[in-house]
Amino acid sequence: MVHAGAWLLAKDIRKFTISADVACALFLGTDKERILDRRGFDSDIYTMIDDVMVYLLSKINVEYIIKHVKRDERPELPEEALREAVVNALAHRDYRSTANVQVYIFKDRVEIVSPGGLPAGMTEADLGFKSIPRNPLLFGMLHRMEAVEHIGSGIRRIRNLCLDYGVAEPQIDVSEHWFTVTFPRPGSRVENQQPESQPESRPESLDIFVLRLLDKSTLSKSDISKGLGQKSVSGQLNKVIRRLLLDGYIEYTIPGKPVSSLQQYRITTNGKRLLADSEIKP
Repeated sequence: MVHAGAWLLAKDIRKFTISADVACALFLGTDKERILDRRGFDSDIYTMIDDVMVYLLSKINVEYIIKHVKRDERPELPEEALREAVVNALAHRDYRSTANVQVYIFKDRVEIVSPGGLPAGMTEADLGFKSIPRNPLLFGMLHRMEAVEHIGSGIRRIRNLCLDYGVAEPQIDVSEHWFTVTFPRPGSRVENQQPESQPESRPESLDIFVLRLLDKSTLSKSDISKGLGQKSVSGQLNKVIRRLLLDGYIEYTIPGKPVSSLQQYRITTNGKRLLADSEIKP
């Protein structure tokens, strides 16, 4: 822990600990076969936390909610929970390891992986209730900077934040050398390992799936859901339909009665243009 101060002040953290950086990657599907984008961050720890969060939020789905003249943004996963997981990964990682912290963004999940299993004296049952910092000096500094808590509540807080946000509880995987927090992305099927039955969770992909269906015929919301291979109308589909309506890419067939049981949706001229543009992209 002799480098704790340097890790919080360094312009390039690797000058003090070669593997103290963070590697981020965005993948095309549900495995690591095709990389769409990758970034590495190697400044001081506090700055890396902010940089990783900016990267994460730029790669996941974000809903735009129009309230009068104000536009609110709601990421598909709770920002606070993601940040807590990133902070924990950097605060509790094993800095003796030659591996770095890794953040992976897949079609169906976000994984935050840190080197080092649980500190000596801790079990998985203790997570969220007991705190044994592996790096007490660094942890203390981050606590004084109000980046972490001392009461061992990180994992419990992450779970509660996801519950309050209305998304699936993250999965915690612990081995001798690794600690992984996995956030299932809304609309995915991480639980039963059938992601191929769901459309891609990137916002433009689900939009295009819906537009393709409506380009063939007018459909009700339940018909759209069936066309996407879903058993019922998901919260994610409701968000996409609202967004497409607000952006003018689709419209009601009964505009005067939005909640009518006979309500259906059809693609607009702007929607056809968007669909055509998406088809010619490489």
